[in-house]
Amino acid sequence: MPRAVNSVASRARRKRVLKQAKGYFGRRKNVWTVAKNAVEKAMAYSYRDRKQKKRNFRSLWIMRINAGARLHGMSYSQFMGKVKANGIELNRKVLADLAMNHPEAFAAIVNKVK
Repeated sequence: MPRAVNSVASRARRKRVLKQAKGYFGRRKNVWTVAKNAVEKAMAYSYRDRKQKKRNFRSLWIMRINAGARLHGMSYSQFMGKVKANGIELNRKVLADLAMNHPEAFAAIVNKVK
């Protein structure tokens, strides 16, 4: 009985990986074994960094809120504690946007919680 190798699926798999490696430098874009490793590594990085992006944005929002709060004589932790205590249900993303782009609205929130 002849050996079944399913070359159609094998070629399709290689083509898919090489297509994902398009734009890479040197042999990473056109040599199967090198491209396969590069694409696997890139996929691992992209999975990890989708999680890290959320952390990075939260950190950025906290820095912006802290800077806005300190202009009004409060620290970030004092400000957020008073915001929660007063029942203001604005998340960090919105508060950071207000602190950055609408300082008068942010000042109104600070005056309300003081």
